[in-house]
Amino acid sequence: MTATPSSRCDIAIVGGGLAGGLAALAFAAKRPDLDVRLIEAGAVGGNHIWSFFDSDIAKRDRWLVAPLVRHHWPAYDVRFPGHARTLRMGYKSITGEALAEGVAAALPAGHVVADRALHVAPDHVLLAAGGRLDARHVIDARGAGNGSALTCGWQTFVGQALTVRGGHGLTRPVVMDATVEQVDGYRFAYLLPLDAETIFIEDTCFGDSPDIDVPAARARIRAYAGAQGWKAKRAAAREESGVLPVVIAGDFDRYWPRSDRTARIGARAGTFHATTGYSLPDAVRTAAALLESIGPDLPALLRERAAASWRRQRFYRMLGAMLFRAAQPDERYRIFERFYRLPAGLIARFYAGRSRRGDKLRLLVGRPPVPIGRAVAALRRFDWR
Repeated sequence: MTATPSSRCDIAIVGGGLAGGLAALAFAAKRPDLDVRLIEAGAVGGNHIWSFFDSDIAKRDRWLVAPLVRHHWPAYDVRFPGHARTLRMGYKSITGEALAEGVAAALPAGHVVADRALHVAPDHVLLAAGGRLDARHVIDARGAGNGSALTCGWQTFVGQALTVRGGHGLTRPVVMDATVEQVDGYRFAYLLPLDAETIFIEDTCFGDSPDIDVPAARARIRAYAGAQGWKAKRAAAREESGVLPVVIAGDFDRYWPRSDRTARIGARAGTFHATTGYSLPDAVRTAAALLESIGPDLPALLRERAAASWRRQRFYRMLGAMLFRAAQPDERYRIFERFYRLPAGLIARFYAGRSRRGDKLRLLVGRPPVPIGRAVAALRRFDWR
């Protein structure tokens, strides 16, 4: 669809990534009375695989993602130089293709606007093709906002799906294999067995730069596969890459100024896990909350929701500071190795962004995996509001 100067709707969602796509699905399922348009210049969902633990999503909200799940496992593994463990915790994956198919089926024909937004305002969107779309509510879901308001480390990744001759032999994911060489930061391989022959291998690094050396990452993936004895039948069936911010500190009022009256969701609102950059749990919670928030105060309600999330993330930003400012790059894996010796419930609540007071104390007490002096110095550098 190309919007014309007279185009009008109830809800215009700008950005067809995870947050925007889930919001569109939520409205279509629970508020079919609303005229919802989704504006996305590329493919809805992009070329991504998003994974989550069962405990990340409240039971009352699972209806939203259940139709999108393409792979699921009852447990997962982690591997470190001094520790390996299997966690009996459900793990699921959805794909960009599944999100695109879900949105196409849920929204009426022509309600996905294949165009780029040139200007986004609280009540209209100007499009690159020259049209204007007026809306009672515009929701900005275009991805990260003002990066200059944040102090970050970075999680970078390149992933490939390989078809292995004779099969790969894995029956469950390996969320972190940190037995690989530690270069440029905390590096690990992430493995998803998509079927008996197809393995998704991701080269991931918690590093100090957002830059990705894709050829080097591809070489590491080939080397890892070779070390496992996996010989690919053909070239990679899919490849994806990306950068996630690991927020150490920042100014929320600069990231989303009060003067900006356009509603935001997803990374644009700053609603993601500060330590991991992980956004799916917040995207689901926000999509469900939108159904109860539609009204004249929508931008203010969403901003306060995002500000409350920022305040709750204070502890995770402190952990990010310890990871990137206290630990030497090639020693960062020790933080995660210690973390994965802790109780499974604590680990689950951490990833869901729901750590309890006792969890936080447990994460901080005991022999630290980083020098105490460096940890104290790192924490003193930032304002923890």
